[in-house]
Amino acid sequence: MGLITDGVLAVIALAAFVGGLLVAGAPLSVPSVAVGGLGTLCFEVIAYSHSELVREYWERPAVQLATLAGAFVIVGVGIVIAPSRLLSVGIGALVTYLLILSIVLVAAARS
Repeated sequence: MGLITDGVLAVIALAAFVGGLLVAGAPLSVPSVAVGGLGTLCFEVIAYSHSELVREYWERPAVQLATLAGAFVIVGVGIVIAPSRLLSVGIGALVTYLLILSIVLVAAARS
């Protein structure tokens, strides 16, 4: 259930970032998408080395809710401050996370 919940939360956040970009009428910034993707890869490498601790905190509903609320705040700020750059970073980060999650789910299903 944990991986599915993670995916659902990531899709909700991704929809908010894409929606924010559309509301702002801003173009997607490919370099910013790449920065977001790279940031997720770096975070996941670090988190993997502390996976038990990260999972212990992440499994708390309050942490998940606060993280999702934080994503919505970032979307709101991004729309006002720098929609193309900030929202594109978020999109890149979330798409990369969903790709990683998909790989993990496929690997788990095969074993």
